[in-house]
Amino acid sequence: MRWWLLLGVAGALVPQVPGRVRVRASREAPRASTALAAAAAVRWVAPVAAAVVGGVVLKKRLDRPSRPYDRAANSVGREYDAWTREGILEHYWGEHIHLGYYTDEEMRRGYLLKNFVEAKYNFTERMMEWGGINDLEGPLKILDVGCGIGGTTRYMASKLPEADVTGITLSSEQVGRATALAKAREIPNAKFQVMDALRMDFPDNSFDVVWGCESGEHMPDKGEYVREMTRVLKPNGKLVVATWCQRDNATQSFTAEEEQALDFLYSEWTHPYFISIQDYDRIIRDTSQYATVETDDWTTNTIASWRHSIWVGVFDPWPVIRAGPRMWWKCLRDGICLERMHRAFKRGLMEYGMFRATKKPAAT
Repeated sequence: MRWWLLLGVAGALVPQVPGRVRVRASREAPRASTALAAAAAVRWVAPVAAAVVGGVVLKKRLDRPSRPYDRAANSVGREYDAWTREGILEHYWGEHIHLGYYTDEEMRRGYLLKNFVEAKYNFTERMMEWGGINDLEGPLKILDVGCGIGGTTRYMASKLPEADVTGITLSSEQVGRATALAKAREIPNAKFQVMDALRMDFPDNSFDVVWGCESGEHMPDKGEYVREMTRVLKPNGKLVVATWCQRDNATQSFTAEEEQALDFLYSEWTHPYFISIQDYDRIIRDTSQYATVETDDWTTNTIASWRHSIWVGVFDPWPVIRAGPRMWWKCLRDGICLERMHRAFKRGLMEYGMFRATKKPAAT
């Protein structure tokens, strides 16, 4: 029972006194009670109003992308430099900065039962198998375009000890970390360089395999991205690519709400734009350099990664907590973007594109 109701009950129990005193008390008690209630309400109005206004302001800030793509400023390299120095991404995601793979059975049991880092190794294994790389033998030369801190580069170098595996990235911090890990693990056939994937220094026909895992998202020219990978790929070589794609809007245009959702996903993590699986397929075929081109959509087997990555932070928050307020804010933004990615993939606005192609033999 609230305190002003208690006052009313207490007043009713006071013995009646003849004369005007009783009348005056009956008129003034409600007034006093009302005044007290009004004062209490006023005390609550300010904090509630402040909370509402603060919530509106916070939502507006969180709805506004904070890291737009800027090629001239090397925004991609700059962001990955920061993530590498901070160590938070590596702590939660491990050495592979890409989505994980979950079998149908694992999804039925519950994706949280699977180790998040293990899921990334599973993805690399599946991609190698799907791309036909496990069947290759001999002293291969493999290029990992957009290698991150070199998890996949080192994994392929370990699985194929006769191969020479090179990873490239725009981030000097990633190259430093990747090189240090390769040295610590004694993997001498994994090497790393800072290089722009759209202007590679390698000669034509240099590699037996060109691998791109979640790097195309950051490319400002998807056509040049494919053409450069094609240029450095040897005749009969294999191109294997995994990348986030947006829905093909050739037959169904994006709504205003969908465009707004995509704009956020572009600019929160310094992506220039995405394209569809169909667009990538056309770009690869338009090179006229491939004997076979195949595509697939791995959304079903990767979508759990988005929310899984949020939960690993919930289960183990201390690295973020110890890092201080600036990291709290950054991880809050990243968590929101992860959830928005999940929703975009869930409703079909985004798709997980897989591409494998074999380059034609050399002309005779």
